[in-house]
Amino acid sequence: MLTATAKEQRVAEEKFIRLLRQNKLKVTQPRLRVLHIVSAKDTAISQPELEKLLGDSVDRVTLYRVLATFEEKGILHKIFDLHGTATYALCSTDCDEHHHHDEHVHFICSSCNSIYCLNDFKIPKISLPDGYQLHSIGVNAVGLCAQCKSLTEKN
Repeated sequence: MLTATAKEQRVAEEKFIRLLRQNKLKVTQPRLRVLHIVSAKDTAISQPELEKLLGDSVDRVTLYRVLATFEEKGILHKIFDLHGTATYALCSTDCDEHHHHDEHVHFICSSCNSIYCLNDFKIPKISLPDGYQLHSIGVNAVGLCAQCKSLTEKN
């Protein structure tokens, strides 16, 4: 009999396999590993951090290609932290390769630099003048995350 954790991992694996196939992507271990890591985090993750967690199992070029493909297909969206480093978070199920629907606020902690997707805070539609075309919208809220705030209150 499978433990609860093993069962959860199997369900997640099946979900990721379906996601890859829906996007007409080959199911590979590097893609599955990246999806497992990104989905397990409650903050966006950078390529260097992913590299550390993946170790030698996925080389840098493959990881770069996986991230670029996932962003292109609407599986991940990219957010830049306060230092200009690209980080990645899972897209909503509404995203596809033709349009990202990640028009939500990102909270960036000014102390630890963690980025949180605030999906409950939607960005309103913007009316553009004739001839303009919108490619993306980014709204960042900057402050202290709960963990950093509690650390500053103790000091």
